[in-house]
Amino acid sequence: MLSVYEGFFSGGARILHSDVVQGLHEGGQHHRVLSMHGEVHREATRQPMQEDACYRSLTAAGVEVTSLGRSLGPADDPAVFTGPELAATARATAAADVILSLKEQPLGLLNQAGLPRRPVVVCLHRSDPENQGPALDELKAAVADGRIAACVCCAESTRAAYQAAGIPAALLHVIPNGVDLLRFRPHPARRAALRASLGIPGSAPVVVFAARYAAMKDVPLFLRAAGAWLRREPAGHVLMCGAGMTPANPALGADIAAAFGGGPGLPDRLHLLGVRCDMESVYAAADVVSLTSASGEAAPLCLIEGMMCGAVPVATDVGDCAVIVAGHGIVTPPDPETIALAWADATRRGTEFAPALARSRERFSRTRMIASYAALIDRVHREARRAPLPEAYPG
Repeated sequence: MLSVYEGFFSGGARILHSDVVQGLHEGGQHHRVLSMHGEVHREATRQPMQEDACYRSLTAAGVEVTSLGRSLGPADDPAVFTGPELAATARATAAADVILSLKEQPLGLLNQAGLPRRPVVVCLHRSDPENQGPALDELKAAVADGRIAACVCCAESTRAAYQAAGIPAALLHVIPNGVDLLRFRPHPARRAALRASLGIPGSAPVVVFAARYAAMKDVPLFLRAAGAWLRREPAGHVLMCGAGMTPANPALGADIAAAFGGGPGLPDRLHLLGVRCDMESVYAAADVVSLTSASGEAAPLCLIEGMMCGAVPVATDVGDCAVIVAGHGIVTPPDPETIALAWADATRRGTEFAPALARSRERFSRTRMIASYAALIDRVHREARRAPLPEAYPG
């Protein structure tokens, strides 16, 4: 099996897909990864492949990871490929029985003429297919040419959105996201250690926001809610994690200044943690995991991981967020004052939500998710052996 990534950079889809690849590899399938880019600069963060946590976990598990060596920045054109890049891609795809495409972006490469034909499974992780540049057009072209064997949708909202966008329903299969339940669980020692490292008292209410600095995440809305909540809650603390969530990001600094309006002492209780490799500790230290996204979300990993660590989820109604949060937390409109009140309510009702969070653990199991991926890939492989594709694309 070959997985093709646009690149290694911080984000839930890459974390989820890398975990799936590692689990399938450990379960007996042979997986390799080809990354189009060796380095990505986005969310005000330079992200070399070798420094990425997903890259390190895959290679530590014995998964071979290679790159075309491209560097992707804001001004680069990702759609133009050189002869050596296409030759490297041809070698990688020729050695595979099935190709997994992490989202639609790698299809711009896989759709190039002359590459060996292999059945492609596209793993979809958003609920707004039209909002990704030419990616949807590349997916439609691959479907029309018969190269797409299946599309894995991580949420029902994903399936509905792609079907509405013109992708045949027969290709769309929902496999809900899951997480490692041994890693993501309530953990008093982790909670105490993370809080102590940040100077947060053990009794203080804590809200965590784990997201990259992107427009769809509506960081300004989150910060306005944080300002309102911190003014009401003098003991509260807010943690922000993800690419671009650092003082080095001037856009984030401007958002903070606009949201907090110079409130005395408030920024001291806002902790910008950047990209973290110990999210199980960050979530365990929190009482609330919040998401304020305006669009694009499907089944956000941060809500699931946070819930499994005992944090009460509070989220806007985007994608499958309401389905994930139902019975476990609070869904809010995109209004900062309402969100702040929901955080206060969630911290008070933590013990009330705890039993439901504990009962839902199997629903969000990594084991269940990986077994479903394995069954779909095995089926695609069997069908491809019965009716193999022509060896090369015309052109």
